[in-house]
Amino acid sequence: MNYSEALKEYRQKVLLTQEELARELGVSFASVNRWERGLFEPTMKMKRKLKTIFEKEGVYVNGKKEK
Repeated sequence: MNYSEALKEYRQKVLLTQEELARELGVSFASVNRWERGLFEPTMKMKRKLKTIFEKEGVYVNGKKEK
């Protein structure tokens, strides 16, 4: 699973809109929208933050839990 798919899955699990997730992450709606559409990938700093919140809901990029 890539970041686009992981973001969509995470949002569906926790029932958040793109705008709500953007506020939670401290980024713009446009950033979340572009990540979900696969136009851009999050920065490394944001990937670390996303990994932490994804794991709480059982969402893993590349489809598996990382060590």
